[in-house]
This record gives sequence, C-alpha cells and structure tokens, in this order.
Amino acid sequence: MRLGIATDHGGFALKEELVAHLRIEGHEVIDFGAHTLTEGDDYPDFVIPLAHAVAAGDVERGLAICGSGVGASVCANKIPGVRAGLVHDHYSARQGVEDDHMNIICMGGRTVGPAVAWDLVETFLDARFSHLDRHLRRLGKVASLEAQTVNR
Repeated sequence: MRLGIATDHGGFALKEELVAHLRIEGHEVIDFGAHTLTEGDDYPDFVIPLAHAVAAGDVERGLAICGSGVGASVCANKIPGVRAGLVHDHYSARQGVEDDHMNIICMGGRTVGPAVAWDLVETFLDARFSHLDRHLRRLGKVASLEAQTVNR
C-alpha cells in the first residue's frame, strides 16, 4: 500500500519507528516530514501536504503524528476529502475505517508508545470500508457539509 506519514517534533521518534516497520512490511511510504528533529517546528507544515496527498489519491492512506495527535487531527480535517481520526484504541482504528471511511489515522507521539502505535496502524491498514447504506448516507451528509463550507 502507498502511504503518507507526517509529524512535527512531538512525534518525530514515533514516526521514524513506524516508517521502518511499514517499509519492512512492504509498504511504500512517502515521508512528508519532519525529516529532522527540530524543536519548535509546526505540525501544519507537514500535515497539510499529507492531507492534500490523501485527498488527491496520491497516497491511499495517511498517518499524522504530533505530540498529542489532537492538532494533527484538527489540521488534517480542514482539507476537503480527508476523514482523519484521533485514535488511541484498537476498536476505533478498525471502526473508523469500516464505518466512517477514515483515511488518516492521527496519534500522539507523547501519548502512545511504539508497540501500541504499531498495533493501531496495522489495524487501520487492515480495515476496509463497509459500504453499508447507513454509512454511505452519513458520509453523504458529511460531504454535503464539506461542500457548503468550501463554496462559501
């Protein structure tokens, strides 16, 4: 799978570990940065290009990491076509894809350890959208809201 990943200083160490695991598992990983550990860098500088790549279909799914994962999630969800979720548990990593067609998983480099993060990423990548009518209906409502916001 072709994946994108982005972080700021708050998730830099976790990103490096996840990139190594993903490549060992045979995934193509596009690293949107940060490429060096720089205290004081800003997650939007890395998360926004990742989110645009996911929305454009340049990568199939994305992983966004910051200190808590909250900022990365808020930022990514500003890009039309992105459905990012802050995930700290196995259930949400799967359900977010199956029901809500989540295409970016967000995590905190200071809140989730590497073993748990890897489990969440594997679950996220293994999950598939269900295409059930109720979920399609709900996503249609979200897309309508997104279109209203873009067309203002």
